[in-house]
Amino acid sequence: MLDPPTNTMQEAYTAVCLALSSSDTSQTSNSTTGTSSSSSSRPSSPGTTISPYRNCHLIASGLVSRVYRHSTPSGAIALKVITETHLTEPHNAAREARILQSLHHPNIITLHSTFRDQHSRLVLLFPYLPLTLAHILSAGTPLRKTQTLTIFTDLFAALAHLHAAGIIHRDVKPSNILLSSVSGPASLADFGTAWHPALSLPAEPPDAKILDVGTSRYRAPETLFGNRAYGPALDVWAAGCVLAEALRAPPRGLFESRGAAEDGNQLGLILSIFKTLGTPTREGWPEAAAFPTPPFEWYAEFPARPWEEVLPEREDFRGGMVGWREFRGLVEGMLRYESGRRLEAREVLAVLEGMLEMEGL
Repeated sequence: MLDPPTNTMQEAYTAVCLALSSSDTSQTSNSTTGTSSSSSSRPSSPGTTISPYRNCHLIASGLVSRVYRHSTPSGAIALKVITETHLTEPHNAAREARILQSLHHPNIITLHSTFRDQHSRLVLLFPYLPLTLAHILSAGTPLRKTQTLTIFTDLFAALAHLHAAGIIHRDVKPSNILLSSVSGPASLADFGTAWHPALSLPAEPPDAKILDVGTSRYRAPETLFGNRAYGPALDVWAAGCVLAEALRAPPRGLFESRGAAEDGNQLGLILSIFKTLGTPTREGWPEAAAFPTPPFEWYAEFPARPWEEVLPEREDFRGGMVGWREFRGLVEGMLRYESGRRLEAREVLAVLEGMLEMEGL
């Protein structure tokens, strides 16, 4: 949460404006989660024992957990080992397990079981999926139209299911979208910071949710200005950012953000959003007038960039019944300041399903 505007904050904002004024199109690294992934190919060397599983190989490491791959006669599995024993909200591995146990959807990662390893650490057992959307985007090759349609239809099917149950994922990003192949199907994963209308109480009441959620450039603006009563529209904003990133050629984040540990990281993200969508006004973002830190008056004023400039048309999306305008319209409908004016996940899903049908997929 940002503190109320002060002279010091104004000076910091001005400094960030100056620092980023000449780098509108540069891409910053996403280091908020501290997660790194290694190759998914099967190593030949002996691995770690996670009782009762031997020969487990590390594939990803984060702030509170490590993920290992283990081969079985029936296929590979993934073991998420919770390494941080003193979890603080919003991180809660036990709640993550309970949420996943309550969910049954083809586009939400399946939790097979949980157990305690030889060090009494909680372990969550999942099916192993070899790719993430982050892997594909980091290769620098834009998604084809059919890939985009199938992967994002799966993502919004998952989000629509969650939101119908009142659950907010709170960390939608490319590395949490797991894929069976480069064209899907896709599964939404990592519910370690998810909010549940019953299981998150009393730690997080609906109108007093934690603000420090989400990852860098995918964070919704309402959390940046202190709105603790945010809702599922938070996920829609993040998913809209992911779709925009996948549509750009080469793939790159729509908004810039420094690492979480760097000074001015939130202010840098605010500035990048404002320079893309325009500085918000009270008329365009009425709910923000009641935020603890309203985003008006003390910020430099930037005009909104035309969406034709933000997401210029790609020639490879021409042809067929669905064109670039439909995809760009979805992004525009999700990235609106006023959360109540954003498309809902179920609405995006309906549009994507219609686009799939029109394309004969």
